[in-house]
Amino acid sequence: MLENEANPTLSKSTGLPRKRFYRARAHSNPLSDSHFPVPTSPCHVDLSLHYPQFCSSSDQIDSSKKIQFADIGCGFGGLLISLSTLFPDTLMIGMELRDKVTEYVKERILALRVANPGQYQNISVVRTNSMKYIPNYFEKGQLSKMFFLFPDPHFKEKNHRRRVISTHLLDEYAYALGVGGIIYTITDVEELGDWMNACLESHPMFEALTEEELQADPVVKLLSSATEEGQKVARNGGQTFQAVYRRIMPAT
Repeated sequence: MLENEANPTLSKSTGLPRKRFYRARAHSNPLSDSHFPVPTSPCHVDLSLHYPQFCSSSDQIDSSKKIQFADIGCGFGGLLISLSTLFPDTLMIGMELRDKVTEYVKERILALRVANPGQYQNISVVRTNSMKYIPNYFEKGQLSKMFFLFPDPHFKEKNHRRRVISTHLLDEYAYALGVGGIIYTITDVEELGDWMNACLESHPMFEALTEEELQADPVVKLLSSATEEGQKVARNGGQTFQAVYRRIMPAT
């Protein structure tokens, strides 16, 4: 019996996991306590579990093997899949709070690795709360790109503290990003777009990319097309609002 016949969660035609078996609530409360393992520090992140073709357990101190891209709230992993072949030598990780969605992304990556030998070895996913545990996963200046695509808008004013972009959290993201690193945000909610842009614009450690830089960056084109949310907005003829900023050294 074929494996995907034995496992109903896998598509018979593609071998990929079926989303309907991994559906979860669209939003989670990032301020609630969740129960999952968290590394005590970045040096305790076992890269060999995530990227076995790139790293063995003895590679943990090799700076060339460090994660460089982080997709915060990665959803069903569409951006990771697109970035994987665009930057095949760059390690990247998705960080997702919802357990079923995280499991789907894990199964999707494993299936893609089997179907495409040698590819998709540079991406992985972890279930965690990025609003709490960024310093547990990344050293100072480790990352070169961070992504916040279609985050929960938390419309009610009393819930704005749950938004994944805020002045306080940008301090942590600036810590994890190296100078010159890029933070990418996009939403289809205009008010949230204004909020994220205002937070980034007012932060002393970030500056907006110029229009010329945005046009030249191949990643920008993926922001609205690589994810399930972005594709849904496009199908419905919706508008998106993006803010893309560079990590800089603050003026002295």
